[in-house]
Amino acid sequence: MAQRLAILQSLWAMQNLRDEPVQPALEAQIERIKTASFDGLGAMWEDDAAARLVANIARAEGLIVEGTCLPDSLDALRDHINRAHRFPIHHLNVQLRMLPPTADAAVQLLETIRPIIAASDIPVYLETHRGRISNDLLVMVELIERLPDLKLLADLSHYVVARELELPIDADTAARISTILDHAWAFHGRVAGSGQVQLPISFPQHAPWFDQFERWWTEGFASWRRRAAPDARLTFTCELGPQPYAISGSDGRDLTDRWAESLLLKQMAERAWAQSQG
Repeated sequence: MAQRLAILQSLWAMQNLRDEPVQPALEAQIERIKTASFDGLGAMWEDDAAARLVANIARAEGLIVEGTCLPDSLDALRDHINRAHRFPIHHLNVQLRMLPPTADAAVQLLETIRPIIAASDIPVYLETHRGRISNDLLVMVELIERLPDLKLLADLSHYVVARELELPIDADTAARISTILDHAWAFHGRVAGSGQVQLPISFPQHAPWFDQFERWWTEGFASWRRRAAPDARLTFTCELGPQPYAISGSDGRDLTDRWAESLLLKQMAERAWAQSQG
């Protein structure tokens, strides 16, 4: 079997959609995801009851699951990994909320965590996210240089807004982003700009950023293809979150239809995957 791209839709991104005055039941949300030809879904994996419910529905529908957790201690990380084994998922996405004050301290922490992750039969990836151990692009690149076996889940939107990156991307920043991409084993999809973590995809004035992200994803997918097994499956999770990630108008409603934009994001990922074959 050849390498494949699996495109997932985040359940978080299904919250408070413009066309739904009442939040649909979980079963209805997952059915909508499946009907739109997503391969699976992303869900929080911090509660046994919620994980059991999502896992059972997803399995019945033939969908894969990305679980996300936000551990603030080693014990919490162990608990989340154990949950991933009790309610199996494709991989566990870790937003590590332990914030060492220096790069040296971060390396020590990650060295402590490394054997915990290595013992897991479920792949465990560290997400590049603001407000987490991976908060800063420059520090994250240093951590990778010192711990080159780190496996990341790349969400580049956080670095674009956190560092107020501007177009065109300068050579030094491009090299740092490439370092992140060369250690990415899964992706989260969202398009950011210098001052906003989640730009409306349907607004034409943001097209330069759409193009930049599609180029980054193409580069990242191509890098993954070189590193992954011949029959491996890469996940890309569409994660257009509700407010405050989504921009709202004076009426308090989202400016755009995030479900429709998730389908556009899915198309962007499919194009990037096709382009990465070259």
